[in-house]
Amino acid sequence: MTGLPRRATDAVSVVGFKLGWSVVRALPERAAYALFDRVADVAVRRDGKGIRRLRSNYSRVRPELSEAELDTLVRQGMRSYMRYYCEAFRLPSLSRAQVDGAVVVRGDAEVRELCARGEAVIAFVGHLGNFDLAAAWSAGNLMPVTTVAERLKPEEVFQEFVAFRRSIDMDIIPLTGGDDPFHGLLDAARGGGRMIALAADRDLTNGGVEVDLLGHRARMAKGPAVLSLMTGAPLYAARIWYEPAPAGEGLGGHRTVIEFSERLVPRVQGTTAVRAADLIQQCADHLAVTIREHTSSWHMLQRVFVDDLAAPVKPSASAASAPAAPAASEPVAGATP
Repeated sequence: MTGLPRRATDAVSVVGFKLGWSVVRALPERAAYALFDRVADVAVRRDGKGIRRLRSNYSRVRPELSEAELDTLVRQGMRSYMRYYCEAFRLPSLSRAQVDGAVVVRGDAEVRELCARGEAVIAFVGHLGNFDLAAAWSAGNLMPVTTVAERLKPEEVFQEFVAFRRSIDMDIIPLTGGDDPFHGLLDAARGGGRMIALAADRDLTNGGVEVDLLGHRARMAKGPAVLSLMTGAPLYAARIWYEPAPAGEGLGGHRTVIEFSERLVPRVQGTTAVRAADLIQQCADHLAVTIREHTSSWHMLQRVFVDDLAAPVKPSASAASAPAAPAASEPVAGATP
């Protein structure tokens, strides 16, 4: 898409996100989450490319499900994904007490000791739960977060996300359009005092490593492991998922759980590449537990499995007879946080 049509689409995207930042914050909590549930349901009925990929990914990690059970899981997964967006729009207006009350953390004792000493920590995270809420919690309880983010289009939307994430003390290094992001990560790791959290459960550089993920070959980014090996900063895998919150707690009836692994060290000898591949396999094993047990919190609307990398997704049989939904929901289904 080029020229005037492209500019018109970009303008609509910018207006939509700016309305999100302002209007969604002003809505009562229940109304806001109900609205995003509706957006998720419309997107599922449209069965666009992102939804078909989500269904394909879920079917690989949950092969025991019937077609009807898989449809239900896809709907739950899309509602979870839209819950993330709802919370992202509302997060800058939340108080510290609200953020702390919406997050449960486990296995963080060793990480806290490192934070107290002002050291850097590297966290391998997946497209699971609410990364931004977890980062906001870390800024207030552990240390500020540094991460790498894809450059969304149009540029103004990307800058809105950067401004939002910086408002919760998250330092953003663009994946493209600037200096080599790895150099920025090296500086952050050597400088100390930051949680370097990298969503690495899919490879964006074509330089990743193959791992076993729940019995299937998948490609994941090696950056967290290489960064740890080069700087000596400790590496952990952090699982993040949503769970129903007790009455009166959480946000919109759910809370975010963060669970750190033990410190990961190579189990093999050899080159940096060999040891990094082993570390990423350990990260994949840690995340696999959550992907299996809390599948709807895995917001993977992109290709991650090797067998899918060159294969298009096909319309699902269940969606073939579904009523058409407004086209406005399609960009949401394929969005990347």
